[in-house]
Amino acid sequence: MTTTKSFLAVLLAFVMLLGSCASSRQTSTTQPDLSSNNGTGARKDGMNKTTKGGLLGAGGGAVVGGVLGGLLGGGRGTAAGAILGAAVGGGAGALIGRKMDKQAAELQRDMANAKVERVGEGIKITFDSGILFDTNSSALRAASQADISKLAATLQKYPDTNVLVEGHTDNTGTDAINQPLSEQRAQSVANGLTAQSVASSRITTKGLGSSEPVGDNSTEAGKQANRRVEVAIFANDKMKKAAESGTL
Repeated sequence: MTTTKSFLAVLLAFVMLLGSCASSRQTSTTQPDLSSNNGTGARKDGMNKTTKGGLLGAGGGAVVGGVLGGLLGGGRGTAAGAILGAAVGGGAGALIGRKMDKQAAELQRDMANAKVERVGEGIKITFDSGILFDTNSSALRAASQADISKLAATLQKYPDTNVLVEGHTDNTGTDAINQPLSEQRAQSVANGLTAQSVASSRITTKGLGSSEPVGDNSTEAGKQANRRVEVAIFANDKMKKAAESGTL
């Protein structure tokens, strides 16, 4: 398995290098740095996500994104994997990235209780389930409605995106409890968005139970990190076609 992943890493690096050559004539555009704002961790390098969208490479971006999505998702898919799997790359990817930079900046400004990250050609938002729900409940807390409303308002402002909502739990209890709870929580967030006039056709929900931890379930802090709802925002076909034709 290690050998296979190493080979894939080399292959991806090679494809991305070719992509950077194909995109070398793209005009550089300065985008807002989200790393110092509330709710977001530091970026891993100096490139903004618009540039990274271009570096995925003309023609090869979707392939690279699909492979990365599969690796990150362990075959099941995660919010980040969904975004990377939907990437188009090249000049179109750079245009989509520029659009997402602006949308992410607005979300980060307005949503103090969520972590907003730019990933590939999309946006990943992470809510602590403790903020959204009471213990063992899938009903949205009244206090969480403000963040859902702000998310909905931004989604309405940028209608040419698809949205994936994923529910996650820690490993306390059994799969018979955790799996449906994660599904119900994802659906509750989706319902909160559609109640704010976001089209249901844009939204897909998925419950993953305790199968994709991001923290150590042997610690309370790790369990809290694992109890979360992730939202992936990425370009729909209309946005991709506009980017590919240069009209975005």
